[in-house]
Amino acid sequence: MNGELIESILYYLQKLIIPSTFITIRMVLSTMIIGIAFGFVLAIFLTLYGPNGLNPKGRIYSLLNFLVNTIRSFPILILIVAMGPITRMIIGTTIGEKAIVVPLSIAATAFIARLLENSFLEVDKQLIEAARSFGANNLQIIFRVIMKESVPSIISIMTLATVNYISATTIAAAIGGGGLGAVALTYGFQSFNNTVLYMSVFILLLLVNITQFIGDLFYKKFL
Repeated sequence: MNGELIESILYYLQKLIIPSTFITIRMVLSTMIIGIAFGFVLAIFLTLYGPNGLNPKGRIYSLLNFLVNTIRSFPILILIVAMGPITRMIIGTTIGEKAIVVPLSIAATAFIARLLENSFLEVDKQLIEAARSFGANNLQIIFRVIMKESVPSIISIMTLATVNYISATTIAAAIGGGGLGAVALTYGFQSFNNTVLYMSVFILLLLVNITQFIGDLFYKKFL
């Protein structure tokens, strides 16, 4: 009995779990790279043009703020469905690994941008005024003062976002996203195969804990 169980575990690992784990990792990495890149840019504009920003511009900020709030108001599953036509236009399909990255990246951009904006606004105003008194321009203040002071917070935000979008990939599995979520749903839950289901859950837990552990290490290093 134990031999058969071990044999089935090894079989599922080779055929389902390991390949789907790499798919999940690729989806999360792609989502985070795009989300971080655009999220940082958006956060800089929000910080620059906000009511308490370095160069307040109400109309621009209101537009960006509305965009971020609109994207963040959608549950991830609804956002994926709503963006189907746009995803199809960009990728050529609405299912699969690449297709799911499009809505996930847009959601991650808004999520990261809002958290970064809040982090940047918490930087001591006296440091900003001191930098300005030495002749620093707005971009120099953002990159050399605000971001430098926000490094521990930025690390926490990146860790939180990564964990959040590991979970999001499993939700995306419900509409053809692929990865561990799809394996757990299709080959585990719907096929009444508890071995596959709990193996998938275990790997997801492992990915989340590894991500959190690495994030905590970097946070302590830069604190």
